[in-house]
Order: sequence, then structure tokens, then C-alpha cells
Amino acid sequence: MTVSEPHEAGAVEPVFNEVIHAPVRLRICGLLDTYGTVRFDTLRDTIGVSDATCSKHLKTLADHGYVTLDKRAGDGGKAYKVTWVKLTKEGEAAFRSHVAALRAIVAGH
Repeated sequence: MTVSEPHEAGAVEPVFNEVIHAPVRLRICGLLDTYGTVRFDTLRDTIGVSDATCSKHLKTLADHGYVTLDKRAGDGGKAYKVTWVKLTKEGEAAFRSHVAALRAIVAGH
């Protein structure tokens, strides 16, 4: 989607993104855009989905280069691994562009 109005310096080009638009992925991207790096369990619990559902959507985002998944040792050096999730620069740009497209739609453009 393109808006015919001139863009301000630093403004985001609105582009509707089918990958990000899925409700769970949109919420994941919104949380990551707001809070930065977030633990998998925090994302899962905040969104209110199962491990499998959260994993599936994170895999889709990762496959498109929108998030990174980093497994690290748990607190206190425990044997289990904790997955940390973060938007990539490409993911941040795609999310913000998608939000701009949604705002343009709501504004009737």
C-alpha cells in the first residue's frame, strides 16, 4: 500500500505485511518493539498462547529474518536453556511499516 502524500524526513513508508499481520505475530512484534529482548516464556504468557503456537509463530518470523532466537543458560547457571527473542533491524522496519499501513487504512487512505 502506498500513500500519495509526501513523507516527512525519517517517516516510515506504509507497507502492509502479510507475515506480520497474523494476530499472534502482530502481538509478538508489538511486544518486542516496545520491550526489546524478551524471554520466550514471557511472550507466551503475555499473549496467552501455548508453547507450540508461540514457537510456530516465532519460527515464521525468524524464517523471514524478523526475529532472532538466542538460547542461553537459565538463571544461576541452571542446566535448562532460556530462549530470548529480539526483533532484527529488518523486523523493526517491517513492523513499523506495517503499523504505518494499518494507520493509513484506519485514516481512510
